[in-house]
Amino acid sequence: MSIPADFRRVLEAGDPQWSPGQSPRMYLLYGDHLKNQLHGYTVDEFAVVVDQINALPRGSKDKKNLSRLIIGQSIKLDVDKDGRTVMPIRQRQKLGITDGELYFSGVGDHFEIWKKDTFTEEVADDLQDWLADQGEDFDPLSLLDG
Repeated sequence: MSIPADFRRVLEAGDPQWSPGQSPRMYLLYGDHLKNQLHGYTVDEFAVVVDQINALPRGSKDKKNLSRLIIGQSIKLDVDKDGRTVMPIRQRQKLGITDGELYFSGVGDHFEIWKKDTFTEEVADDLQDWLADQGEDFDPLSLLDG
């Protein structure tokens, strides 16, 4: 898969071992809880998530389940100088990709990776319906505090 240039810059900035001329690394999360999408994390952001899981009480059910779901169902990938990485077959099968376009969506501390058609069906259409239900002068930022 080819990662968009803007996302590559974020991956570079979030990889403490990256330097110009080297390939950034990223984590790809593919657990069943994500349904029809994958999540891409920078090395730094994934470390934050792992630290939060590790801070849970030893032996707790939440720690065990989150460790299996998040840590156990993620892989580290290298991104080449052209911004490409090889998505393993298991993750391609999860998204139903044999060919076609992917859709990348930045959502704060990570980005989502969707099969383009699936994103349109499941997310874009829902957002359009939600916006249509709001008033004509609706500003989505009005939902934020402050």
